[in-house]
Amino acid sequence: MSPMIPEKVPDEAPLTYADSFDVPVLFRDEPADKPKRQWRTAKHKEWKPSDGFPATNGWYAPTTTWREIIKAATEVGRDVTPHLQNQPRYARGELIARVAPLYAYLGAHPVKPRHPVPGAKERRLTLNPVYEHGTERTAKNAAAYRLGMTMTEWACRSLLGLGQTEHLELGGPIPALRGTFKDPKRKLPDLWGWHKAEEMYWLIEAKGGSVGVGTLRKGWAQLEAGSKILSPYAHRTVLVGASVRPGDDLFLTIDHNLRPGEPPLPLSEPDADADAIPGNLEDRLGSDDDALIGAARAQMLVYLALRSAPSSQLRTVPVPADRTSRHRRYGLTTPLEKDDHTLAMRADLRGAALHGESRPPRAQLRSWGVDDFLACRIPGTEVQLGMSRKLFAVCARLHDEDLAIARRTPGLRAEDQPALNQGLSDEAQEVQRLTQRRIFREQQEEMRPLLRDLLRNAYEQGGASDWRDLLHRPEEPELDLEGNEDLLEAATPETYLAVNRYDVPAVRA
Repeated sequence: MSPMIPEKVPDEAPLTYADSFDVPVLFRDEPADKPKRQWRTAKHKEWKPSDGFPATNGWYAPTTTWREIIKAATEVGRDVTPHLQNQPRYARGELIARVAPLYAYLGAHPVKPRHPVPGAKERRLTLNPVYEHGTERTAKNAAAYRLGMTMTEWACRSLLGLGQTEHLELGGPIPALRGTFKDPKRKLPDLWGWHKAEEMYWLIEAKGGSVGVGTLRKGWAQLEAGSKILSPYAHRTVLVGASVRPGDDLFLTIDHNLRPGEPPLPLSEPDADADAIPGNLEDRLGSDDDALIGAARAQMLVYLALRSAPSSQLRTVPVPADRTSRHRRYGLTTPLEKDDHTLAMRADLRGAALHGESRPPRAQLRSWGVDDFLACRIPGTEVQLGMSRKLFAVCARLHDEDLAIARRTPGLRAEDQPALNQGLSDEAQEVQRLTQRRIFREQQEEMRPLLRDLLRNAYEQGGASDWRDLLHRPEEPELDLEGNEDLLEAATPETYLAVNRYDVPAVRA
């Protein structure tokens, strides 16, 4: 590593996020040698959004947005909320840890592929000079882990229609087999999920960084170990390598294999909504109780960050109450800056504000077809996250039930930890913590039948509640009618995400 960045490297402004970009993806049946710049020279097939894998393997270059990548970063990986039950403000720190490496080390550059794909943006992600010339090996390893997990979540959910992913360390998808999945001596894959369109489980391993065939083969072996446990049931194994080197494009290799077996039981009843996107639990919250539980768990970090934010940092964002009005071009999120329905609705609200309705009552907003999502900026990032009243109310009830589990279960209470860890090595303490997390998850699963009714009631009541009641605060948050032209917003049926186009947010009057 040179002592300084070479003079030939231009001193460019930080990455802006106004544009979409393309992500080259190579689908294969099994790991093979790293392709030699084929992400530039190969003839890419046109990506057509579907419910799963493309009909044929080969190179594709789907388009996505930075917002879609950030959403994947905030949701993937192990559930840390058991540790944050008593300190919700630290949820913001966890969100920073998931997002900051992407901002720190990724850049974007224009690309002229040899065989352009119709509609491609010809702009791709790459590593910036800070990573290449100024980052030590341990930091690169940590960034590679975060990149691998983020891009794997994006590929499986936004691209291929998988439902919510879960970390495999707490047990796998089949209750009868979860004890085997928990064996600490086994090297197993990272994640699992249920694919609604395929009606089968996926086992998923994520790799990131300068991913070579040796790394991929180790990941394939981890998938094979998990597949042996799940062998009685039909399932798919998926290995995602998010590979990038300085000066090259970020590209993915996705090695996959269908494994025969008996059809597993579905996680929930089939959805009657033909327009629902299979990978998005939020499209099914109105009728699917298990989807409601899954969505609340996935958004618990955001809930804790919102709940603990000072009132001065909270605002509500007007969005159309009709979720079906949001037309997704790709992925799980709908960019709002070009959504005609959202723009017209906000213009009407600003017009009403000129006539004295600066904060219309909730009932009046609903009569106008307007919902307002609670949002706040995550300190230390250029990201704003938020959610609807209904989802916030569900998360609040789930948080209360999780607290009750921790308080009544021996070994899970905070005051028990010093005695449990006394005299143990660091490795033994990690095993102890993992055991506690597994006990916590087992207790959560035992509560699932009761949770279905509790969370369904919270979901229905949340829609009729004022924000001050949900937050237990004396005043309603400010309804943001002014907007910000430097802010790029996106929404799902029940969540909100925004990033600044630039690295420094504009000063608002």
